[in-house]
Amino acid sequence: MTARRVLVIGGSGAFGSRLVERLLATTDFVVVIAGRDKARIERAARDLSGLHPGFAVEPVVLDTATLTADDLKGLRLWAVVDAAGPWQGATPRVAEAAIDAGCHYVDLADARDFVRTIPPLDARARRAGVVVLTGASSTPGLSNAVLDRMTRNWGKVETVFAAIASGNRAPRGKAVIRAILSWAGRPVRVFENGVWQEQPGWNWPQAIRIEGLGRRWVSLAETPDLDLLAHRYRPTRAAVFKAGLELPVLHFGLWALAQWARLPFVGSLTGLAEPLRRMALWLDRLGSDRGGMLVEAVGTEAAGRRVRAVWQLVAEAGSGPTIPTLPAVAALKVIAAGKILPRADIAAGRIPLDAIEAEIERLPITVTTRTDVLVPQFRRALAAAFDNLPTPVRGLHSPGAVADHVGEADIYGAKNPLARAIARLIGLPREGHAVPLTVRIEDMTGAGADHEVWTRDFAGQRFASHLSAADAGAGVIEEWFGPFRFRLALEANPYGLVFRSAGWRIGRLPLPALLGPEAYAVEAVDEDGRFTFDVEMSLPLRLGRLVRYRGHLAPVRPAR
Repeated sequence: MTARRVLVIGGSGAFGSRLVERLLATTDFVVVIAGRDKARIERAARDLSGLHPGFAVEPVVLDTATLTADDLKGLRLWAVVDAAGPWQGATPRVAEAAIDAGCHYVDLADARDFVRTIPPLDARARRAGVVVLTGASSTPGLSNAVLDRMTRNWGKVETVFAAIASGNRAPRGKAVIRAILSWAGRPVRVFENGVWQEQPGWNWPQAIRIEGLGRRWVSLAETPDLDLLAHRYRPTRAAVFKAGLELPVLHFGLWALAQWARLPFVGSLTGLAEPLRRMALWLDRLGSDRGGMLVEAVGTEAAGRRVRAVWQLVAEAGSGPTIPTLPAVAALKVIAAGKILPRADIAAGRIPLDAIEAEIERLPITVTTRTDVLVPQFRRALAAAFDNLPTPVRGLHSPGAVADHVGEADIYGAKNPLARAIARLIGLPREGHAVPLTVRIEDMTGAGADHEVWTRDFAGQRFASHLSAADAGAGVIEEWFGPFRFRLALEANPYGLVFRSAGWRIGRLPLPALLGPEAYAVEAVDEDGRFTFDVEMSLPLRLGRLVRYRGHLAPVRPAR
């Protein structure tokens, strides 16, 4: 069989050259690379051919801004791969030319606006008998292939989350930096907390942990997955994609620029692409050549259990920049095998994960997967002692995805002016008798988080806190308001649950216990079988009570 001729646009670039290397590793393809600079493209062709003796790379000078179908027909191509970018604000000129030339087309586009331009070409691609796929890259090609496998047969999806953490020594082409700067600080539409909302790009800095890679910072990134994850998996709570730089100084430096870009008098940051690229090069040796990717979903599997499925990838020895090219290589092989019918579509769900994994296996890349049955935070903290609790107390601390409770409370206020001022600052409820109370407990596991949010509403006076198990089986819960975290030691018995203060910190910095607020709480069951609570918070050094509230709650049964 005659080898298929594949044109790689941007074949001399950071991603394109790696894609060419993957294609040269098989005898199925003859590779042609294109660029505007004749000397550069010829030099790149010689270098790439030298890596695989016996397989010549043909150079050709092309300008995608003026590319026509006739240009492609003259090259006798089977397929065109666009690995050049940036795609933000671009038109599908190359895809249209490929269709008219009777060539298959694949690109590595990661721009939300660009990928939307490809599905409208579907009828045209079908008439021409060619496959047109956009986004055959880490996002959305790989991320969606992973999620398709992980969530197969699930009854419900609550959250989907994906993140890419690049190594500091990964190549940073000017086009890639310009693409990021085009949306950093600009409004990004994202599905979060069950609603569509706008957040600034490169905002929401968050630490994630990838097994084998460690802790990395990531922030909100503008990618097609922000639309596709919400559309394809219909999560009830969130669909988020984040990206990060290995060095905190670079990650948070970009975050600071993004905050500056939000100011009304600041224009586009894209003009900073070259100086930022040079600055990153100066810091190149401070980081590593190890990067990673995390994909996670939380939901209800076929057996009815709430689970969290996690897929993690660690790229060693500088192989990270090759990962975005692997879905495109897999797509070409799947098309060559006749497993994708002529159409124009986004690559999400079109490239089987098996085909991408076959490319991953050839590289120094480690992939791990796991599925965990979710355990409520208090059960995790108390381990076997949780089963000693009375049924109403166990029920309240087993909220599932979300649980609502209603009741009433007597509230006793602060005892002195200082305590009253602090209570108002924190937002603690004001004094009252038989005050209507609602409590919503949400399990926020997923999207990189692992905690519960408790929102208490005392007749319109609301305050919320976050709670998580400090360590499995340690009998300690951490509760936090803003940057302040408080450790609460738990004592479970057949009569109820007792909480006592056991330390506090700000961020990771421990603070003197003597200067910390004091908390004491008891959860029990009254003679009517109702869940009861008695909570008191006081200032340190016996400076007075902040608030005490006591009452009862009953679960709200969901409507049938």
